[in-house]
Amino acid sequence: MSIARRSLLAAALALSPATAALADEKVLNLYSARHYQTDEALYANFTKATGIKINRVDTDDAGLLARLKSEGAASPADVVLLVDAARLWQAEATGLFLPIKSAVLEERIPAQLRAAPTAAGTAWFGLSTRARMVVYNKLAVKKADVQTYQDLGDPKNKGRLCTRSGSHPYNLSLFGSLHEHLGPERTETLLKGMVANMAREPKGGDTDQIKAVASGECTIGLTNSYYLARMMRSSKPEDREAVEKIGYVFPNQQTWGTHVNIAGGAVARHTKNREVAIRFLEYLSSTEAQNYFANGNNEWPAVPGVRPANPALDAMGSFKTETIPIAVVGSNFPKVQQMLDRAGFK
Repeated sequence: MSIARRSLLAAALALSPATAALADEKVLNLYSARHYQTDEALYANFTKATGIKINRVDTDDAGLLARLKSEGAASPADVVLLVDAARLWQAEATGLFLPIKSAVLEERIPAQLRAAPTAAGTAWFGLSTRARMVVYNKLAVKKADVQTYQDLGDPKNKGRLCTRSGSHPYNLSLFGSLHEHLGPERTETLLKGMVANMAREPKGGDTDQIKAVASGECTIGLTNSYYLARMMRSSKPEDREAVEKIGYVFPNQQTWGTHVNIAGGAVARHTKNREVAIRFLEYLSSTEAQNYFANGNNEWPAVPGVRPANPALDAMGSFKTETIPIAVVGSNFPKVQQMLDRAGFK
């Protein structure tokens, strides 16, 4: 890390007089959809550094958004952590976030991994990343047949594909990205091709798709990278056996690169602790916190140059990623949902 970056982060964690006054309450109200035990150390270290206690509400993304809407201006939330750009975009669109300006976050989080800036500031910031990968059964599928996302809708793969729901945010984000790269007509054609190639109706989560590919229930699937990395690091014999049977691909390496999504954070619209909330988000961009994200939940850091010690991520190696702004992907979600409905992608 450069001296300039270290000084910015030191300033972020140091309590200004205004921040110190807010810290007298010793509480930051965090609404989090991150259900990973390894994040506990993040919160404990922030409290140790600042004296500010983290009071958490943990539930899924949909539950958090519903709660914020119902609480309105009476909401005690200061910071909101959500998983996937689809949910962050939805929350921003419904006015649940307070745009902010932060030199630390603007320097450390790449522009394509945050909301489009406005005069008031930026509504949300990506804090960790995950790739949308293709997995395949090594005994039944040639790697050459699954080099691109477009291959998933090609007739050569008829009867091979399994996925989770097309309307799940992980898939909505992927298809929103494809809409940007391919345009509406080619994207809808691809979605119809994927439906025609299904080995079964969409169901389950990403881990279920990996296991289904390994068992032969289907032979090609989609997964976020951290689910696969988790199985690669697992000590369970059944997980290790499944991983041995599958291959994986970072799609579109010869064109625009693999789709990468985020988990991110924002300041809640009606926070009473704006300055402390910003400091907490800045802390989550620190090298220490970025390493916790990577080593605890097998995600890549959002901050360039951070190199976590994670054997599964190391084994996956480097790959080309797309560079379109994740906020632009979000603007395509309503159009993509209509395409899914027309294609019969459940």
